[in-house]
Amino acid sequence: MKIEIKNRWSDEIIIAGEYASIKDALAKNRDKNLSGAYLSGADLSGADLSRAYLFGANLSGAYLSGADLSGADLSRAYLFGANLSRANLSRADLSRANLSGADLSGADLYLAVGVNKYLTTPLYSMLDQVGKIRAYKLVDQNGYGPWHKVIQYEKGGSYEVQDADTNENNQCGAGVNLATLDWVLREYVEGYRILIAEFTRKDIACIPISSDGKFRVHRCKIVGEKNIDELLKGD
Repeated sequence: MKIEIKNRWSDEIIIAGEYASIKDALAKNRDKNLSGAYLSGADLSGADLSRAYLFGANLSGAYLSGADLSGADLSRAYLFGANLSRANLSRADLSRANLSGADLSGADLYLAVGVNKYLTTPLYSMLDQVGKIRAYKLVDQNGYGPWHKVIQYEKGGSYEVQDADTNENNQCGAGVNLATLDWVLREYVEGYRILIAEFTRKDIACIPISSDGKFRVHRCKIVGEKNIDELLKGD
C-alpha cells in the first residue's frame, strides 16, 4: 500500500512509497531524520525503531507496545496517551517529551534520559498534601474491585496491603488501587459503586509514571460512597 508520512509542522513529506504498513515504512527508514513526523494513532507495536531520530514527533495515541525504541531520540515528542507498555526505551532521550496519560507499564527505562515524571501526571501534588487525602475506589455491587476480587470493601472499613507494588513503571500492581473521580467515571459501568477512600501522604505506595488517574496505597479507610445518579447527571 502507498504510505505517506508528513512533518507535523511543515506538512513536508518525510516518507512516501509502497510499504506493507506504517510500521514497515518506519522500520525501513529509521536511519532517516524523522523529526516532527506525524504518527498519531499509528500501530507501531513491536516496531524496530532503535536509534531512530523522532525529535518532536507526534505519537499521541500511538500503539508502541513492545516496540524497540532503545537509543531513540524522542526529545520533545508528543506521546500523550501512547501505549508504551513493554517497550524498550533503554538509553532513549525523552527530554521534555509529553508523556501525559501514556502507558509505560513494563517498559525498559534503563539509562533513559529526561524522564521527568513530574510532567507526566498531576497526581504528584498529593505528595505535598497535609493531613487526610481523599480519592475513590471503584467496586462492583458487592464491594469487590471489578478486576481483582480479593478484598471486599465496605463503608467504615480499614484496609491494608503489606506487599503493595512500589514500582512506578507499573501502571497496575498489588496494593489498594485508588483513582481520581474522572478516572472511576470513565471506567464505570451499570451496577458499579464508587466509594470514597481516605488516606495520608505516607500511605501512598506508588504514583505510576504517566498515570491517567490511578495510583496505589498501602492502606486506607472507606469513609463514604458517591451518589451515582448525581454524578451521571453531571450537574
